[in-house]
Amino acid sequence: MIDSHCHLDHEPLFSDLTNVLKRSKSVGIQKLLTISTSLKSFDRIKEIVEIDDMIYGTIGIHPHETKNDYISIKSIIEHLKENKKIIGIGETGLDFYYNNSDKDAQLSSFRKHIEASIKTNIPLIIHSRNAENETFDLLNEYNSNNLKILMHCFTGSKNFAKKLLDLDAFFSASGIITFKNSLDLQKTFEFLPLDKILIETDSPFLSPVPNRGKKNEPSFISFTADKLAEIKKVSKDEIIKATTENFNKLFFN
Repeated sequence: MIDSHCHLDHEPLFSDLTNVLKRSKSVGIQKLLTISTSLKSFDRIKEIVEIDDMIYGTIGIHPHETKNDYISIKSIIEHLKENKKIIGIGETGLDFYYNNSDKDAQLSSFRKHIEASIKTNIPLIIHSRNAENETFDLLNEYNSNNLKILMHCFTGSKNFAKKLLDLDAFFSASGIITFKNSLDLQKTFEFLPLDKILIETDSPFLSPVPNRGKKNEPSFISFTADKLAEIKKVSKDEIIKATTENFNKLFFN
């Protein structure tokens, strides 16, 4: 298994990283992708990826942080060149639910991440909340550039998913698919082709059932894989094989 999106720089994971990694390996996790959300976050991620061969990282500014953080296309590219364990750009995107950052600042930052992705052919990890039309419109604007798109913790509508499939996007299933009130989302993942799906924890957030309410960690991804197998009506082994192959195809092909 591969946890395609976690935040190992966040507590309580960071201070217990040795045990977090042991538990991850004990459930069969092969790789962890720890995600940058700010410049401060990235400084810590550069150190974390050196701790274990299984850990990889990304460079990017979360839409919530665009109010205070700025990164140029040039800077993103330089960081990618400096460290071969930094394999993704993001998480970037648009979040108009909380409005923690100005809409224009989010759009400007998202555009810079997209253009850096095009220049480097490095996958783009996208956060989208209450911004389906705006997210699609901006990605579609660059559609001729063969963008490598990963929709992290996808909770969007089936219609949004259909439009993103036309852009050859990948979709990551988080613990949210295990929640009782996520029937529409479960139907969307039932619809999505298995060769377009990854799995993630988004830990320490969004613990899957039966650990909902607890601090999440990568080892809990096993429960998400169980639920995805149920949704797709295939074995857990098939889910693990497919999502692992999909991750490697996206990030290492």
